[in-house]
Amino acid sequence: MPKIVHTDSVFRVDPVKPPDYAEANPLLKLLGLVERTRFAAERELYEPDSLQHLFPLRTLQLYGPASPDQDQLDPAQQDDKTDFQKQNVRDFTLADTRAVRGWAEIGDWRGPFLQLSYRGGPDSALWREAGQLGDAIGCVLSVQGSRPLPVRVPYDEETDFYTVELWGRVGDGLRDLLGPRGRTALDSGLLQPRPDLVTGLGQDFLRDQMTNQDLRLVAPRHAMHPVLPCYLDVRWTASPDGAGSADPPSGSVRLGFEMKVRGWDNYLGVGTSPNPHGGVGFLEYRTLFSEYGRWAGTDDLRRTLEPYNLDAYGTKGHASGDVEPFLAVTYMDLHVLDPACGIGLHRHRDNQEVFLMLEGDGLMVIGDWADSGSRVRSFEVRRLPAGHLALLKGGNLHGLMNPADQRASLFMFGGYD
Repeated sequence: MPKIVHTDSVFRVDPVKPPDYAEANPLLKLLGLVERTRFAAERELYEPDSLQHLFPLRTLQLYGPASPDQDQLDPAQQDDKTDFQKQNVRDFTLADTRAVRGWAEIGDWRGPFLQLSYRGGPDSALWREAGQLGDAIGCVLSVQGSRPLPVRVPYDEETDFYTVELWGRVGDGLRDLLGPRGRTALDSGLLQPRPDLVTGLGQDFLRDQMTNQDLRLVAPRHAMHPVLPCYLDVRWTASPDGAGSADPPSGSVRLGFEMKVRGWDNYLGVGTSPNPHGGVGFLEYRTLFSEYGRWAGTDDLRRTLEPYNLDAYGTKGHASGDVEPFLAVTYMDLHVLDPACGIGLHRHRDNQEVFLMLEGDGLMVIGDWADSGSRVRSFEVRRLPAGHLALLKGGNLHGLMNPADQRASLFMFGGYD
């Protein structure tokens, strides 16, 4: 069972003075950090729709319940399902590490890249441990269970972070294909060809190669797998060679790109049915989430119940290991998000939920309110295009922003909280 961490603090709200969500909004704060991300090479070499940002959390603050429960600040006891104020995030602080992954394309190569960053300056844990940091630090890194390898990470004055960007491409001929920014990054070590750590090719998941096979079995160590999560085990060191003071002092921290987005591009399997259910013609299908037939046991739609959770029948006090082997649906809503409209960062203690984008586009945020047991608590941000859905597990923080100049249409369903 995961270690239960409800939250760091809950802010009591004065019943006569409701929160002002227009001031210092945490969703805009987080997406501002996404906008300020800088990449090593020329921006046109990156596929913007593929970018996934990971921001590990240090602290989290939630708003407390509305009146008359304004003094009930223990989330385990906040059972009023119609009080939405108690779900909303008030503020957060981030840990020292950040990560981005996505697709890059240069010449005849299209493949994954991974960017890792560590906070510069004396406010980082590594600086406090070592006393002072130089023009480069080290990182001992394992990607998808690979052998841990040392990586030199130079200081980047542009961002005030120690940053390295690892491409899953061999280095032969790369310099001649890069522009001035990319060549400078290659020379400084900010950009490094590391196919030994970042594996996979763009053609590994081409649709014409998929013949109703289980996509989870295709290239499982691929750094941009469309269905499987990508885990990084990271240990930062004050010395570029991996020696000296370290963060964490022993072992490593596990980062995880876990957001479950499925749709026309991301699916478990694809196939064709002739005369579907006694009909006519041919039906092409993509299996997104399923506990049916050969997909039984995937556990994508079940949730583990903590003792404080209200289950689908409204009961609490569950034993360790109890699960709900289904996705409870007690509401279905259609939403229209105007331009620059965002659903704020919030959490549901007791239910799972699905965000299905019908028209338009959005930036989806999913994070960890409680410790998931599979990664360090984090916010994860990635694009949610039309025809794709994001599945939220119980306890996930989440939010959605429509950054476009046109409306976005959204279908939402899940259990009520």
